[in-house]
Amino acid sequence: MSVSNSNKFAIAEMLIRKPINDVFTAFVDPAITTKFWFTKSTGSLIQGKTIKWTWEMYDVSIDIKVTDILPHSKIQFTWGNANQNSNVEITFTQLDETKTFVSIKNSGFTGTEDEIVSGIRDATGGFSWVLSGLKAYLEYDIQLNLIADRYPKAIRDH
Repeated sequence: MSVSNSNKFAIAEMLIRKPINDVFTAFVDPAITTKFWFTKSTGSLIQGKTIKWTWEMYDVSIDIKVTDILPHSKIQFTWGNANQNSNVEITFTQLDETKTFVSIKNSGFTGTEDEIVSGIRDATGGFSWVLSGLKAYLEYDIQLNLIADRYPKAIRDH
């Protein structure tokens, strides 16, 4: 069984009960994004700019190349490593003045069938944690530490 090109993507989506400007800004401004996703960033998301995101608890960093930004509508970037780059598209749909629907789609997975399926599974789960953390932070001002707690050091060391 092979994975068709049309199925090589991960997707996570969620309603956030905040105005579209607040939700969009939460992804563009690292002072906010560090409350629910990565721990450090070399800058804000700006079209054409390459920045570095760091997850200090995992001692991992990744370069993000921002390929497109449409304010209050879409953010696109590529990320990855020398072996694989993938594309991420975050779209924002205003449902009313206080509700925004966010969709994160990650595509461009390559490798063996098992590597593609594993990448899609990991990305779907990871972006689900990101959206859940965003929701808690923006709607209730709670930092759930979902990304940090996903792989605690005690478990990683085993």
